[in-house]
Amino acid sequence: MNMTESIQAARVGEMQRSGADSATLEFRFAATQPVFAGHFPGHPILPGVFQLEMARVAAEAVAGSAMVVRGIVKAKFRRPIRPEETIHVEVKLVAQADSSQARATFSVSGQPAGETILQLTRNT
Repeated sequence: MNMTESIQAARVGEMQRSGADSATLEFRFAATQPVFAGHFPGHPILPGVFQLEMARVAAEAVAGSAMVVRGIVKAKFRRPIRPEETIHVEVKLVAQADSSQARATFSVSGQPAGETILQLTRNT
């Protein structure tokens, strides 16, 4: 299973739209997921690259089309995300001339877990 498939499998519940270009999605990774195998032994945490990919997947859900990351404007990880925690991802798409920015925030149990801004283009 690749990273995107793993993220899709971890999605729980339905997307909650909060406007035409914004929504909230939730994800929960089982402790048995291979992503935790080496990151870190005895103290598993979700790698930051998975959080960035969750933001892209959430942006695709909002846009209704495939998107490609062209750049990472910002990536800030505030707290470790552990197996079995429910990750609340709020994403807002901001249209630009020839691309979009996905602004995503991550939280767990009401605590900020991270934030990112991705520069995206539609995958045609």
